[in-house]
Amino acid sequence: MPSLTARIAAGLAAWSTALFLSSCGGSPSDGHAHAPRGEDPVISGEPAAYNSADVTFANTLTPHEEQGVDISRLAPDHSGNSDLVTFAVKTAAALEVDTQVLKALRVQWKEGQDKPTEGGPGATTWSLIDSATIDRLNSLHGPEFDTLWLNSMISLDQGAIAAANAEVDNGKNTDTISLAKQIAKARQTEIGQMQQMLSG
Repeated sequence: MPSLTARIAAGLAAWSTALFLSSCGGSPSDGHAHAPRGEDPVISGEPAAYNSADVTFANTLTPHEEQGVDISRLAPDHSGNSDLVTFAVKTAAALEVDTQVLKALRVQWKEGQDKPTEGGPGATTWSLIDSATIDRLNSLHGPEFDTLWLNSMISLDQGAIAAANAEVDNGKNTDTISLAKQIAKARQTEIGQMQQMLSG
């Protein structure tokens, strides 16, 4: 029988694809649509070996990704830019998948599920968006929201790339390293798209 993580990854991949198709039918005219993140993370089905860097990566990146989901869900009600809204909806769906795979890995390892965020290789670069910025995002609308949202998401993506690179350099679990590589690649693409939106 497939492992817990394999089943979650497969189910979430189908869910993400369905959400992508239902929420984003049609591409915006200026080319700023959020590109698919590529293939969903592949979980081998074996807990295999893991180390403290793997646990730190999963424990720290999970709330990081969840914050990305939360602020992305603000876009439909706060932005008047249809391209940004489309991008944000796709971003939220993809981050949900990443978050659930990270949680599944932690369950598979049977540790770290409830640990507070702690230091580790590269941990100081994994900063979250501060509460004052979150409050501003909740209060802004239109172009002001768009600018702050894009800058905030770029910052989150840069943190995710740093975290992913630290995992690739220091991690041991093959599934987690594979996920980290995919996250780093996807976030770099997103940063380029968001920078285009900021300069457009």
